[in-house]
Amino acid sequence: MPEPLEFDPIDRAGELWQQHWPDEDPDVYAAMRAVTSIMRAHQILLAELDAVLRPFGITFSRYETLVLLVHASRGALPLSKIGERLQVHATSVTNVIDRLEGAGLVRREPNPRDGRGTLAVITAEGRDIAAKATAELNSCRFAMSALPRGDLDQLFAVLRKLRLDAADFRA
Repeated sequence: MPEPLEFDPIDRAGELWQQHWPDEDPDVYAAMRAVTSIMRAHQILLAELDAVLRPFGITFSRYETLVLLVHASRGALPLSKIGERLQVHATSVTNVIDRLEGAGLVRREPNPRDGRGTLAVITAEGRDIAAKATAELNSCRFAMSALPRGDLDQLFAVLRKLRLDAADFRA
């Protein structure tokens, strides 16, 4: 891991932004700092979560898919439903299912309700990996141990507003 910087590069970028565009509304500077912080936090969290999951041979996106299948009533979902629930493109779902199937954690089956569709079905090994990975993620608080519960609740509420505004879901 590299040494920490002696300054906050996002704060510095915000100061430079203000110097180069001094006539902008101050909300623009705040928005730039916020979005850049969110993007950096995403990088940090994904790296930490993937490191926690590496011993199980999965990434966070594969973990999300396994957990979705664990929670499905029959341990199976159409690939299209997986994409819808995880809010990812069909190509991403195919890639994740290919990897999980190659590892023996899911299998594909024809969808009996739709002759053209395919179901992803979690295997016993997939359930075992999901349970063990969940225990690890729970023990490290999903890499969010730097924040107390109140901050986590507040962060969720703030980001939920952003997601609502983007029509990510209906309230």
